[in-house]
Amino acid sequence: MKGQQIIFPTPGEVELEEFEFNTQNLGNTDIAIETEFSIISAGTELAIMEGIESWAPLPFVPGYGSVGEVIAVGKLINQFKVGDRVFTYGKHASLGLTSILTLPVPESLNSLEAVISRMAAVSITANRVSQAELGDYVAVFGLGLVGNLSAQLFTLCGCEVIGIDISQPRLDLAKKCGIKHVINPLEKGAKEKISAITNGEMCSSVIEATGIPSVAEQAITCAGVLGELILLGSPRGEYQSNLTDFLNRSHLITHGCITIKGALEWRFPIHRNVSSKHSIERNLQIIFELIQEKKLKVSDLITHVLSPSKCKEAYEGLKNDKDKYIGVVFDWKKGV
Repeated sequence: MKGQQIIFPTPGEVELEEFEFNTQNLGNTDIAIETEFSIISAGTELAIMEGIESWAPLPFVPGYGSVGEVIAVGKLINQFKVGDRVFTYGKHASLGLTSILTLPVPESLNSLEAVISRMAAVSITANRVSQAELGDYVAVFGLGLVGNLSAQLFTLCGCEVIGIDISQPRLDLAKKCGIKHVINPLEKGAKEKISAITNGEMCSSVIEATGIPSVAEQAITCAGVLGELILLGSPRGEYQSNLTDFLNRSHLITHGCITIKGALEWRFPIHRNVSSKHSIERNLQIIFELIQEKKLKVSDLITHVLSPSKCKEAYEGLKNDKDKYIGVVFDWKKGV
């Protein structure tokens, strides 16, 4: 059987290629899927494409999450059958084998909404590690997919959320998604505006969702006394700075005594188990419910649904036109 997949062959390049896919020799626990939609994680995938992720050496077939139909199952698989619609952490390919996690997609959840759940599963980690409570001020730096969804989730928890981004379209989109306060730091410093909103108390929790080290250095100044800075975006690239002030903001009570936390989703187990309240599986099931109940707004976040044949356009847009390209999904039914 012939399939199509997206590949990063060399740094800065992306192509669509054909590959062989065989369902005749499935492993006992394999599930073969024909993909309907797959979603791009801009930060991670652009970093891989540039060749700066050591864990993903080029050439590399990228992918973060997908939704599709089961076309074959291994002998030991009894929870899924041919024809089931499932969500998985799949690659950008028309055909694939599940690798990490597979969940049934609820009947009332359309496939586009289901596939964006992959990015919400990243975002919800900040909520899981945060001390933020009902009524607390929470600032989110960066309102791309991950930041917007994080801001929405903190809002659903009853927090007073402040979204910060230099892109006016992303700020407008955040407002549309229910984020009460938005700030463009190019117009006036974020710290000053946050101080005005919070009556000088600043934020109990500050979420850094860009992965840009210089933004983290700015973000920690917006946390109040005994607050927290949560690193939701994975830091990338070289950055030179005098760390003394940054570290003192964590170390000294006179500088706030800020707790710095990492929020990589893989800190939690994949499946439910008795030793951990939270798991990626449980997080996703909750996200499915929030989307179905229209509490988590996701449809407006999908800005482009493209044929895989337009993969160059997709990654170029995410890299160079961030105002317009926010949520980009490949539609494998459009043909390649």
